[in-house]
Amino acid sequence: MPRPRLAPLVAVAIAVIAFAPGAVGQSPPDGPRTVRLLTVGNSFSRDATRYLDEVAKSRGDILIHHQAAIPGGTLQQHCEKAEAHDADPEDPNGLYAGTRRSLAWELAAEPWDYITVQQASIRSHDVETYRPHAEQLVERIRRGAPGARVVVHQTWAYRVDDPRFDPSKEPAPGEPADREAMHRGLTGAYRTIARELDAPIIPVGDAFHIADSDPTWGYRPDTKFDLAAAAHPALPKQTHSLHMGRRWTKEADGTFRMAMDGHHASVAGQYLGSLVFYESLFGRPAVGCPFRPNGINAEYAQFLQETAHRAVAGLKGTEFEVKIKEKAVAAR
Repeated sequence: MPRPRLAPLVAVAIAVIAFAPGAVGQSPPDGPRTVRLLTVGNSFSRDATRYLDEVAKSRGDILIHHQAAIPGGTLQQHCEKAEAHDADPEDPNGLYAGTRRSLAWELAAEPWDYITVQQASIRSHDVETYRPHAEQLVERIRRGAPGARVVVHQTWAYRVDDPRFDPSKEPAPGEPADREAMHRGLTGAYRTIARELDAPIIPVGDAFHIADSDPTWGYRPDTKFDLAAAAHPALPKQTHSLHMGRRWTKEADGTFRMAMDGHHASVAGQYLGSLVFYESLFGRPAVGCPFRPNGINAEYAQFLQETAHRAVAGLKGTEFEVKIKEKAVAAR
């Protein structure tokens, strides 16, 4: 049975407080917690929750997770898919390809605790691309799952050497010139939209920025590697890359081509995102998590856990949180 829905602004105040480390959950502090999560997103929501189930299990907790994902999907495309299903429930355009289910079906499938929304990463820096679709999508979600808390999943900036940031080219109007500009843009956009939606944030993008900015653990391009002269299977050093980065792909004619993916998360990035989701939703600190994926050594895992904790704790006391709380108090 879905929980009764609180008045929107009061619910936000509780949600913000609940996102403080160690404060969320209705079970006793030392007992197992069950979180029901629906992510409405794309490959970035898949990446950011790739290891969430393993992280939760390692702490004795239970995750029930469905995904409503469109490859590269925008907020607008999620709205359009839902509208297509409204018009004709048999229309395949109204169903998610991975599950053959509609958003309406997913909203009714479980008594969800949390439902996340996000913008496509390529548009994440531009707040105008969120409107009016973020509001329309969230209104639909709140009608279909009135007991759930809507949460904004903050996505991350691309890798510093992603082709989008080609220093030899002038960026197009409105486009970020580098990783820092993209992070500033998406942070401002997500916080603005979260205030408009009266929804808390899962700060995965902040965690990526903290980690990539670290002088010891942050990724640094291999300036000694000659990309123009590279031959298979040689690759540049990509130590601590939170993104998939460069790799060789085999073409139809049997030759190899070096591909670059500075967008999607590597194993380390997926682990970091999952830790941020875990601490945000389960309310337990990410630090000390027993689980770590293959290829992530204990020292690096500890750094990623501490980074996730810093990102979640970093929203406490910010202007964003204060304004949300002020709205809640005014509504009482």
